[in-house]
Amino acid sequence: MLLGTHSPKLDDKGRVILPAKFREDLGSGIVVTRGQERCLYVFSTAEFEELHERIRQAPLSNKQARDFLRMFLSGASAEMPDSQNRITIPTHLRQYAGLEKELVVTGVGAHAEIWDAAAWNDYLAAGEDTYSELEQEVIPGLF
Repeated sequence: MLLGTHSPKLDDKGRVILPAKFREDLGSGIVVTRGQERCLYVFSTAEFEELHERIRQAPLSNKQARDFLRMFLSGASAEMPDSQNRITIPTHLRQYAGLEKELVVTGVGAHAEIWDAAAWNDYLAAGEDTYSELEQEVIPGLF
């Protein structure tokens, strides 16, 4: 399970070192793709394949399903960490997420997210007031 918040830096070649705590769970190959709220999702190859199988079940006759498939899969990039455990984030994904040098990598259970640090801080500030109310709407009876 991927947990926690980390603050790596993006180098001049668009590479980032994923947190050491995440490496075992992510395995040797990963897939990076567009997330929601302008972050990037990072999946192990196995997790991405399972997710893809579930997505494939969506009916192609549904426009929302087609739109989601296009955005999610067209941005996906399979990456292999190099000998220094760096992955390259393709230019189109860096642009999508507005990534600058300072990043935040969060563990979100089965996947990780990569955020520009300023965007993450804005997201946290905006969501803090409603955080305690979300549990009742999203996962009733959790606490």
